[in-house]
Amino acid sequence: MLPEELRAFVTQMGQPAYRADQLCAWIYGKGEADINAMTNLSKQFREELQQVAWVSQLREVERQEARNGEAVKFLFALPTGEQIEAVLIVDGTRRTVCLSSQVGCPLDCKFCATGKMGFIANLEAGQIVDQLLHIVRFAQARDERITNVVMMGMGEPLLNFDPVVRALHLMRLEEGAAIGGRKITVSTAGYVPGILKLAHEDLNVGLAISLNATTDAQRQEIMPINRKYKIADLLDAARQFYELRGRRVTFEYVLLDGVTDSEEDALRLAALTRDVPCKINLIPYNELGPDSLFRRPSPGRLTRFRQLLEARANVTITVRESRGRDIDAACGQLYQQQQVKRSRLQPQHLAPVL
Repeated sequence: MLPEELRAFVTQMGQPAYRADQLCAWIYGKGEADINAMTNLSKQFREELQQVAWVSQLREVERQEARNGEAVKFLFALPTGEQIEAVLIVDGTRRTVCLSSQVGCPLDCKFCATGKMGFIANLEAGQIVDQLLHIVRFAQARDERITNVVMMGMGEPLLNFDPVVRALHLMRLEEGAAIGGRKITVSTAGYVPGILKLAHEDLNVGLAISLNATTDAQRQEIMPINRKYKIADLLDAARQFYELRGRRVTFEYVLLDGVTDSEEDALRLAALTRDVPCKINLIPYNELGPDSLFRRPSPGRLTRFRQLLEARANVTITVRESRGRDIDAACGQLYQQQQVKRSRLQPQHLAPVL
């Protein structure tokens, strides 16, 4: 529930509106799921609350930490027994949490482990926020503070628009994780209606578009969504996002050896983005095991691609190296490993969720 919904909820129960602020602090600030532990609420109110409501909480199934300490991957179980992943990424003083928005994904990008799962379910706003709250508590135990959030985990966030936007509002609460809009990025495979809708939301979040190719024919082979929303549509949506929100879009570009990493691709990428206020994030492919359809480019090809791009493009260019290759940090990989050994949980039939 958003704060205004909590206020309406508690006043309907005959309580003063400030009780909602206390609940926000317990649920979103401290990540407390036990209503009886909310000790600044009266005992009678706690008892009444437990009769009509509950606080959801994901169950951690598995955790993997990279040997270099730069990534921690979490596998969570939903009440239905399905599983989702989230990742903590360590980069200097920055602590970024990568969150999932769906179980699986309907877009079937050919290089993506999550795409192999197909679409299973949308996550509720509380299930998205609880990934963050769980990792906030993990970080606090290590005397660390979460600084950034990226919606780049399992699923296409803009195809689960309303719960994602609600979750973004909740994670920005001062009483909660207090992640500022400029520290949040929503990533999309290129769902243009969702991009334009997000541009009209008063959230001030960043947008990352997974471009990954420089011709429609090439992109359509690896990203079927391009059959409907072409590269020109994405570039136009990126311009509109900048005009409405005043924030440059980040174009993410996965380098697949022999597929998207040629010199011609570098030159076309520079030309495509020349008049779009943007940044470009180059991502050497994170291979999905020995049976992977694609391969990571050699360091030489990566360097050459970047040099050509920097010579022609008047934008900020970064290279994002995987910080969790030894723990299969690409979303969907840990899920697939767990498929054969996971045990399904019984669905919970409970009262309304706070």
